[in-house]
Amino acid sequence: MDLYILIQLVLISGAATSAMTWFSYFMSKNYRKLYKEPVLLSSVLVQMNIDITNECKNNLGWFLHFVIGFLFVSVYHILWAEDILAVSPLSALILGVISGIIGIISWVFIFKITHYRPPLGFRDYYIQLFFAHIIFTMVATALYFLTLILLIVTKAYFTI
Repeated sequence: MDLYILIQLVLISGAATSAMTWFSYFMSKNYRKLYKEPVLLSSVLVQMNIDITNECKNNLGWFLHFVIGFLFVSVYHILWAEDILAVSPLSALILGVISGIIGIISWVFIFKITHYRPPLGFRDYYIQLFFAHIIFTMVATALYFLTLILLIVTKAYFTI
C-alpha cells in the first residue's frame, strides 16, 4: 500500500466515523438514550475490569471506534480497487446494509461476552446503529470518489 492510499484511507475513515458518531450522538440526544458507540465501548472496557484508568478507557473507546472505522474503509477500498464493486451510491447502500448487520452482530456478541447491559432499548439501538452504518458508508463512498479524483490529479502533476 503506498503512502497516498494510506493517507486517503485514514482521512476517509476519520471523516466517515465522525459522521456516524455525530448521527449516533444526535439520535442519543433526541431520544435520550445511550447510543454513543465510543461511550459504549468505554463502558464495555470498564465492565471487563482492565487495569487502566477510566480516562484511558475512555480514550481507548474512542481509539477503537476509529480503528474499526479504518478497518471497514480498508475493506471497502479492497472491494473498490479490485473492481468487485463500483464506487457508486448503490455500492454504498449495499456496503452500508452489510456493515450495519456486521455492526449489530458485533454489538450483540460484545454485550453477550461481557455481560454488560447498558440502559438502552436494544431494538431501538440496533435500528439506529443500522442507519448509522449506512451514513458511514455513504460518507466513505463519496469521499473515496472525491479523493480518487484528487489522487489522480496530484500524482499526474506532483511528485514527492
